[in-house]
Amino acid sequence: MNRRDVADLAGCTGLGALTAFGLLALVVVGGDGAVLFTDEDLHTWPLAHRPAVAVALARGLTATGTGVVPYVLAVLAGLVAARAARGRLLAVALCVACLGTGQGARYGVMRLIARPRPPRAEWATHASGWSFPSGHATTATLTAGLLVVAVLMRAPRGRTALALAACCWGALVGLSRVYLGVHWFTDVLGGWLFGIGWLGLCLAAVARWAPEQVIAGTGDPAVTGTTDRTEEVAEHAPQDPGRRGRSRPA
Repeated sequence: MNRRDVADLAGCTGLGALTAFGLLALVVVGGDGAVLFTDEDLHTWPLAHRPAVAVALARGLTATGTGVVPYVLAVLAGLVAARAARGRLLAVALCVACLGTGQGARYGVMRLIARPRPPRAEWATHASGWSFPSGHATTATLTAGLLVVAVLMRAPRGRTALALAACCWGALVGLSRVYLGVHWFTDVLGGWLFGIGWLGLCLAAVARWAPEQVIAGTGDPAVTGTTDRTEEVAEHAPQDPGRRGRSRPA
């Protein structure tokens, strides 16, 4: 795929996810923050299934979806994605910027919608702020997406397993918020959609507008649309292997 195809695919995916997020947000706003769909069932089930070990594991997992851990993973994604040393710093900066701006945009949307959380007495961990969309789910989705893109670009072997592991981590962080009682499921669903949408737009922007020298240092030439200079030189090289040195007039 060339750069334009990558940009179109990422952009369409991002816009589709954000459209779905917008529709869900309208339903949340229209319901004035009320419980939606299967929120009540998915909230009450964990209340009766919270052994101490499971709660401890859920707390440990949910802690990886906020704070410094996502940024460390974003830096790792940038380092993995970069093909050459010259592109690593910029690749890291782009990954961190995608994560940071996504978190900021999500916070603004959360303040605007202002959906209340589930009852505080049913929480099994600390939480703050409004409920929709889930910040942990958004952050984990963005981080997992960056890791998946980096792995698919650079890892020659085992990339499917690594990408699947990153996706599972991102999904489980969101589900841990429901299990611990601090979010409704539709909050987590909104976080997933918002994260996918923001990541898609960021990837589309990088693929379409980043300079050639930047893209060439951070990915596969087949994806970025650059030309292999070695093949170009070989194509125009003399075909007679017996000719050596400088030609002389007769």
